[in-house]
Parts: sequence; C-alpha cells; structure tokens
Amino acid sequence: MVKVLISDKLSPLAKEIFERRGIEVDQIVGLTKEELEAIIHKYDGLAIRSATKVTPKILAAATNLKAVGRAGIGVDNVDIPAATGNGVVVMNTPFGNSITTAEHAIAMMFAVARQIPEASASTHAGKWEKSRFMGVELTSKTLGIIGCGNIGAIAASRAIGLKMKVIAFDPFLSEERAEEIGVEKVELDSLLARADFISLHTPLTDSTRGILGAEAFAKMKDGVRIVNCARGGLIDEAALKVALDNGKVAGVALDVFEVEPAKENALFGYENVVVTPHLGASTSEAQVNVAVQVAEQMSDYLLDGAVTNALNMPSLTAEESKRLSPYMALVKQLGSFIGQLNEDVMKEIKIDYQGDVTELNVRPLTSIVVEGLLSPLMTSVNMVNALSVAKDRNINVIESKHDGEGDYLTLVKVTVVTDKGEFSTQGTLFADRRPRIVQVDDIRLEGELAENMIFATNDDQPGFIGSLGTILGEGGLNIATFSLGRHDEGGRAVALVAVDQPASGDVIAEIKKLSQVRRVKSLSF
Repeated sequence: MVKVLISDKLSPLAKEIFERRGIEVDQIVGLTKEELEAIIHKYDGLAIRSATKVTPKILAAATNLKAVGRAGIGVDNVDIPAATGNGVVVMNTPFGNSITTAEHAIAMMFAVARQIPEASASTHAGKWEKSRFMGVELTSKTLGIIGCGNIGAIAASRAIGLKMKVIAFDPFLSEERAEEIGVEKVELDSLLARADFISLHTPLTDSTRGILGAEAFAKMKDGVRIVNCARGGLIDEAALKVALDNGKVAGVALDVFEVEPAKENALFGYENVVVTPHLGASTSEAQVNVAVQVAEQMSDYLLDGAVTNALNMPSLTAEESKRLSPYMALVKQLGSFIGQLNEDVMKEIKIDYQGDVTELNVRPLTSIVVEGLLSPLMTSVNMVNALSVAKDRNINVIESKHDGEGDYLTLVKVTVVTDKGEFSTQGTLFADRRPRIVQVDDIRLEGELAENMIFATNDDQPGFIGSLGTILGEGGLNIATFSLGRHDEGGRAVALVAVDQPASGDVIAEIKKLSQVRRVKSLSF
C-alpha cells in the first residue's frame, strides 16, 4: 500500500484526500531532523510546507521515497539536486496561494504609499497627526514588476485596475503574454529608471539573489517605493538601508527577509518601512488550496504516474500518462535493449520520434529511454534522475521529431554513440499496442521482447538456425518466439530469440562456439 508522511501542519483536507484515494497517511508534525531521518524510509511520499528541511542526508535515508510535495511555491527547504540524484520528484503548488500573495503585495503597496501602519499606531496613541502623514496616490504611477509569472501577473492586473501603468522585467515573459496581461515588457535598467513603485515576484536563484543592490538603487528614481513579498535575499538589505538613509528610497514594504524568522533587523524602527512576518500566503483560502493541491498532485503521481508542477522532471497529466503508457513500455525496452548490449563508453544518445508519437508529450519518453540505457550500469536510475545522471556522465542527449514517412504510423529510433561507433534500434506499436523491435542497426526484423531473450549477430550461412536450436534444446530452453533478419544474402544477420527461462552461461558459451556467430548475449526485460 502506498504510504505518505505529512510532516508539517496542513489543512485536514490533505489527509482526507490521500485516504480517499486509498493512500495510507501518517501526519507527524514537529519532527527533529534525526527523527525524520529515522522513519522516512517507510514512506513513498512526503508532504511538507516550509518547516521540514529535505536535506541530502534525509534523502539518502529515504530509500522508498518517490515524491516530495511542497504545499506552497518556494522550495528553498528542499535540496532539489539531491532529490533528483535520488530519483525523487519534487512538486510545488504555484497556483494555490498566487492570489493571496499578489493581494498582500498590493496591500503592502497601499500601506507604504499612505503610511498606514505608522498612522494607525499614532492614532491608537491618542495623537491626531494629520499633517505628519502625507501620502502619495497610486493612480497614474508606474509600477515596475520584477518577475511576471503567476503572482506577478495577478499583481499586475490588480495594479492596472487601480489605473497604474505597469512595466515588467522577466526574461521568460514573451511579448505575446505581456500584451495579453496588459503590461509593457522592459529590460531591468529601464524598469529601475522609470518605476515609481517596484514589486518583486521572482524566485530566489543565483541570478536573482541581490537583484536590488547598491548598483540597482543608484539607477532608480529618487523617492521610489519598494515592495517585496517574494523571497528574502532578492534585496541587499545593507544597500537598502543606505538608500533609505540618503532618501533615494522613500519607503519600503517587506514581508520577507534575508534571515527568517526576522526577530532582529537593521531596517526595523524606520517609520517608512512596513514589515510583516512572511504573511504572503497566510489566508484561510490559500492554506486550504495548497493543501488540497499537494495531496491531489502527489496522489496522481504515486497512483497513476501523472506529474504536475514538478521542478525536476517534465510534467505529465493523468490523461497523457494513459496515452503514453504503451509508448513508455516501448521506449524503455528500446533503451534497455541497447543498454544491455552496449559495452563501450557512451558519448551521445539520440532519440528520434516519427509519426503519431510526435503529437504527444515526448519529454517523459526521452527520460525513460535514458533510464533504460543506464539501468544496466546502475540500480538507482529512474525517469526522474536519468537525464541528470546522463549529464553528470557527460552523455549528450538529443531529442528530435519527424513526420512519419516510412512503413509505420509511429516509430521511435534510439541511437547510442560510443567511442567505438554507433548502434541503433527502432521500435513501433502494432495494432494491439504491444511494442515491437523492427530494426537493429540497418537490419530489419520484427520481434516482440519477452522476459528472457537471446540476441545474436551472425553470418548468414546455412545451418546456423539448426545449430542454435540444438544448443537451446540440449540446454533445456524452450523457444517462445524466433525473429530473424539479415542485411543481404550471405552477409550480416541478427537473431532475436525469446526463451522460457534465462540462458545459462554455459548455453551462451556454446552458442559463441558456432562458426557463424559474431556475438551473442543473454538479455532480460
């Protein structure tokens, strides 16, 4: 039975959804890292929020773990490279708290524009300081959004509704998408120079860390106001303090900090600094949404192989999984076939999809081909980490698509380039949706792979088939199917034989002695 651990506080609906899908659930909140390490091997899935730290040490102990689901957007608490290396898919829920976080950014923008927190504190203290709190309007001001993904786009739509002019910097934002959501796409320097307000909505990566630092502040308008409800670390807090002190920045609203929990910070105490304790996703609606989404996504993957919002492998819907299922079997066999035969150092893997298969999402298929190729070399490879493992071994993976122009409605060709040459095989699905190998290098044949196989390359000479059959018979091996192909009469030929039991080393040794045999190997699928 599939088993999931919920190690952080989630809405009770998450547990209900898992159990409704037939998944056993333990919810144990507040585990120490040592306690989590001791029990994680029992679970197929781990559902978390931000408290649980999924470290390389935890992942090394998680021998049965297949998925980590983060109820929320940020995955700073998950070591994604380590998860990928261990074949664990990492998912987040980027849509569950998008509205909540965008709304919080807009609220913070209002708060810093009108000095609402300080005005509230002053009024609570019995003062009536109308002249002290002179704010600015948002209408007609320019809002610069850094990072215009899900949350940034929602924030932009709200700002447009407030009659603001919105410009956006995001390397991944297309001109078509920018036009669709009503923003002007600009470069970062242009945004810094033009914006009256700047709101950050980008993940924290090596390229975005400190994106607002001393150099960026120098390029901004005097009196700019800044909002950060995304990630601490996007703003260099020391440089921000200088910009506040010299008046370059008129105000700032921060929901996130470089160090959290932020119980002390050099920016605390400024009247023009509005701060909240990482409340971006803190609404009752968002808490329910992310819990429901993470439970549904993890259930879909653990039960049906569907992958949604994965950060370390291609996404694959449940419907796609069903349509791709026979192709998955085919490409895994093709990869495993070459992987078992190859004895040389792989430099390149080429996968060519032709015909009907090109209309499908082939990225998961590519991962499975590579998994099949590498599995004979290692036991820990799967479709999650296959491409990463190949990259670590300096194996170049090339994927291509072509219209079907041959004898088959759909065809997949896998070629391995080694330091000694190339070897390829081609396969298809027949009407029964069962995989068939239809070509090995340049030799055509038709063979269905079985659990136990013998593959031989030989010279096309009389007597080979009879001699091979005799050896198998004497070895107590019953032939299930026998597929033959040759390049030309008397030339190179191949034989693919399915047998009811694995061929012993002695049987393979006897086959090697036949004068026509160039190579023979026992295979298993």
